[in-house]
Amino acid sequence: MAQNSQEPTWTIPNILSLYRLLVFPLILYFIASQQEQLFVVFIAISLITDILDGAIARGFNMQTKLGAKLDSWADLGVFALAFFAVYQFRMADIKGLYWLFILYLFCWFLAYLVVFVKFKGLIGLHTYMFKVTGYLQGIFMFVWFVFGFQTWLCYLALGWGTLACIEEIIIILIIPEPRSNVKGLYWVLKN
Repeated sequence: MAQNSQEPTWTIPNILSLYRLLVFPLILYFIASQQEQLFVVFIAISLITDILDGAIARGFNMQTKLGAKLDSWADLGVFALAFFAVYQFRMADIKGLYWLFILYLFCWFLAYLVVFVKFKGLIGLHTYMFKVTGYLQGIFMFVWFVFGFQTWLCYLALGWGTLACIEEIIIILIIPEPRSNVKGLYWVLKN
């Protein structure tokens, strides 16, 4: 999808998504150098900017094709950082729940594989289920790193996320061409 010449580039939501992309190497450095407190601060800022960019884009009609792509790439980066941080700092906490993480990661990877095979790149579906997944996983990660591991929240965040991945796979298989900001499977089938 080419950038629409009518769409502004430097919108607040796009700048917030760009921030998440630009801060990626710094957060990666904090993880690699075992600076857990700095990781938590910067990943929390990234999660907040993710919430803000979507709310501002929808609330002020600032949604752009570029913004959808920036947001998708930034989401991918934050997701990868979060799982790398779990590996670096908190693997002992998830003993006995590896299967849940592996199931979620498998479905998540499969969704990306299907979209890359079918459409040759990210399309940023931004379904309601995945928006809720982002909130749940953000809350889960924040609570885990600040207050400690909560098993019920782990099941909720990763279980919901697995269902969201399955929904995205089905949507990708159904839609004939790339689309952004799809509400969910119900709306795809309805149209």
